[in-house]
Amino acid sequence: MLVEIIINILSILTILAQIFFVFIILAYFVSKSWLEIVKKYRLFLSFIISLTATAGSLFLSEIAHFTPCKLCWYQRIFMYPLPILILMAFKKNNKNYIYDNLLVFSLIGAFIAGFHYYLQINPTEILSCSSVGYSVSCSESFFMRYGYITIPMMSLTAFLNILILSCKKIFQ
Repeated sequence: MLVEIIINILSILTILAQIFFVFIILAYFVSKSWLEIVKKYRLFLSFIISLTATAGSLFLSEIAHFTPCKLCWYQRIFMYPLPILILMAFKKNNKNYIYDNLLVFSLIGAFIAGFHYYLQINPTEILSCSSVGYSVSCSESFFMRYGYITIPMMSLTAFLNILILSCKKIFQ
């Protein structure tokens, strides 16, 4: 019951994050005045997104007992440090430097998450993580909400939002 509730909440947050992503893209091309509002809070938003993704990932593996596959672990490598790095940037008041790090981490993480989602939508035995014998298959989907939201889609959405929030060119 609790697991279903949390998965539904995370799925709704994923949809809201996807809407936010589209909003940022549209604001960049249509009305840059909206970007000024987001610019003031973009590091805080990146912190909230990365913290939610980290906490959600830990919940799904430790409480829901969904065993992470190899690609999930790689995504975690690039997501888990982000809340800590952002907090350090706040503490040191070094907000400009952190965006370069966030950009690199989120770009690599988004690539892995996108590839992982592709494997779930188009499963193939050639690229199956389970073939090495110590991990669940990367093409396995523990759940699917709204016809497309899986764990890798949640991860991809989080990484893309952090990526766009860390793009200096968008918020000049």
